[in-house]
Amino acid sequence: MSEVSIPAVIESLDAAVARLTEPGAPFELSQAVLRGYDYPVYASIPANLGDYFDFMRKHGDAEFLVYQEQRLTYLETLELALGLAAKLAAEGVVHGDRIAIVSRNNPEWIIAFIAAVSMGAVAVPMNGWWTTDELDYAIDDSGAKWVVADAERVQRLTPLIDKYALSIIATDEEAAALIGAPTVQAWGLAGQSLDWVKPTVDPDDNATILYTSGSTGHPKGVLSTHRGVLSALYSWLLMGVASKQVPELAPSGSAGNSQPVGLLTVPLFHCTASHSAFMLSILPGRKLIIMYKWDVEEAMRLIELERINWMTGVPTMSAELQRAAQTTTRDLSSLAEVYAGGAARPADHVEKLAKTFKRSSPGLGYGLTETNALGAFNSGVLYLANPSSTGRAVPAVTQFKIIDSKGTSLPANEIGEVCMKSPANAVGYWNKPEATASAFVEGWFHTGDLGKLDEYGFLSIVDRIKDIIIRGGENISCIEVEAAICAHPLVLEAAVFGVPDDRLGEAV
Repeated sequence: MSEVSIPAVIESLDAAVARLTEPGAPFELSQAVLRGYDYPVYASIPANLGDYFDFMRKHGDAEFLVYQEQRLTYLETLELALGLAAKLAAEGVVHGDRIAIVSRNNPEWIIAFIAAVSMGAVAVPMNGWWTTDELDYAIDDSGAKWVVADAERVQRLTPLIDKYALSIIATDEEAAALIGAPTVQAWGLAGQSLDWVKPTVDPDDNATILYTSGSTGHPKGVLSTHRGVLSALYSWLLMGVASKQVPELAPSGSAGNSQPVGLLTVPLFHCTASHSAFMLSILPGRKLIIMYKWDVEEAMRLIELERINWMTGVPTMSAELQRAAQTTTRDLSSLAEVYAGGAARPADHVEKLAKTFKRSSPGLGYGLTETNALGAFNSGVLYLANPSSTGRAVPAVTQFKIIDSKGTSLPANEIGEVCMKSPANAVGYWNKPEATASAFVEGWFHTGDLGKLDEYGFLSIVDRIKDIIIRGGENISCIEVEAAICAHPLVLEAAVFGVPDDRLGEAV
């Protein structure tokens, strides 16, 4: 590490980004006015997600989805999705209608999502853990009349079918048998014989509503456009291409694969999975291995069997994998990129990952549902040099600023609220104009996170504004205490929160 000049690596990365975004380059930039504010945007991205998914054709017979005994090629997946879209259109679904998806991860989830956005409907992924009451709220809030669901979720939805006149499409035969519903596969095949043409969908048409839980009350539906989702995808693609032009950031060696292979470990109703795992796989033609549920022994079996070279998940997953790798006899040498998001990774885990997976590039991303998971990213030598940071802004359309309680921008290394401006930012919260006006201000999304930017642009998250414990007038960061606890070798994960205290106001 002492031989690597971090400023030089940053300079090389920025130069690569500049080359890739100049006029005529693959990621050429232009300007656009979105919702009344100026943004840098990618000049040559597809007009909508349906056009983006058409890129699946170039991978043809290459495998795309692997789930237990089920294997689908890129072309098979796309044809089933477009067939499902055609059948839904024949059944009366029109542009702007909401289609809910509530199921465990499986190929049918992905097929339904592609179908919805390709026909101009709005895909509404819902939390697979929700109870009937929670689903009741989200169905009512979103206005969805069509729901794609598996057997477990169908049972929870049954009391709501008549209440909302829901039409159910089953992901599997078990779910179909419960209520006599058609399956995704059956309608996907039937629709292929219909005379249907994809409708015109504009870049700023609504594409998705993803629900995010807050500290109080019901979850909020985060509404995003096709341009918003695509801006996030192309920013990550740009980051990947630029990083490979910097030797210090490129993963070393080769897994011997003719096709990149990824491991899907987290639920698709989170944008960490739906965006950075599923949708980001399309252009590079990555095969996606879908886990039934997270299990570290099963993950290692799949890594060895499928020669997986990419995975992302929450930090706990990579920590479990690193520990298990110490004693396993399985060959995990194919792993080149071990990424995480959704939470902070203890600093000592970064070095452990690099030492255990010799050719890997550990990475950590920072983003929110409201930003389509786009934000900052830290990987490779930059991450090893600054493991407590979530990285620099993902190029080339994302901006960060840190503000104080009065909204004034703060200089480097001063702690304040993290704000983000990007064409990937959501439109706002579905049916919640006041919450939208509070969080989205003059093009900037106010994250509610406390953080700071250093002189190189590295972002460090200190805490959630609402998670600061004030004990006897002293501010205590929950994240800092959690990090101290996690430094103990026998601790895998920790949670710290405040409780009322008669003498001090709050206690840890």
